[in-house]
Amino acid sequence: MTAIQTQGKNLLVRFSNGLEVRTHLKLYGSWHRYRPGERWRMPESRARLVLEVPGSVAVCFDAPVVELFEQRTESLHPALVGLGPDLLSPTFDAAEALRRLRDPSRASWTIGEALLDQRALAGIGTIWRAETLWTEQMSPFVTVGELDDATLQRLISTARRLLSSSVRNGSPGPMRAYRRTGRPCPRCGALILSRRQGLELPRTTYWCPRCQGPSVHAWPA
Repeated sequence: MTAIQTQGKNLLVRFSNGLEVRTHLKLYGSWHRYRPGERWRMPESRARLVLEVPGSVAVCFDAPVVELFEQRTESLHPALVGLGPDLLSPTFDAAEALRRLRDPSRASWTIGEALLDQRALAGIGTIWRAETLWTEQMSPFVTVGELDDATLQRLISTARRLLSSSVRNGSPGPMRAYRRTGRPCPRCGALILSRRQGLELPRTTYWCPRCQGPSVHAWPA
């Protein structure tokens, strides 16, 4: 094993023989690390990939995407070539992320949908969408076209800060909106709401109707 790298939500493991493994955990996958001989916390039947090196065993459970390919084809891989700037990359290009969000094809998208589009910027999932929008007091249902560049830049910056902090701390920390349906907003006390959002792949979004609104976009038919 020569390198481990992330690209958005993809984990890439490279080997000295020129091969490479890509995993994507989606909603249900997880990586565990064990000492040799240590009992696994999940059944062996759920293991999709096992990597053993001296002193450590890494097990990928339940991941829907596990594939092996040649490293020289990585630049042509359809799941990787179209990714937007990676929020966790040291060379993250915020201007390019803004340019991609500003693409005319996304003008009518809600900001809640656009932030999950890995072709615009890579790395945000439902947790950090909810937490970013809550932090910026932004309704998930306003369209990209309604927001000015300064607002989009703040959203990008906040998402990157929250993601980076989670990685540094090894934990996402306390949630302010995500999975807090029916509980008081930590900022204003209104009850957090949730609903499915998106057409291609609907995902649950969480927001405070008071301090992230009110807006006509917060109450879609």
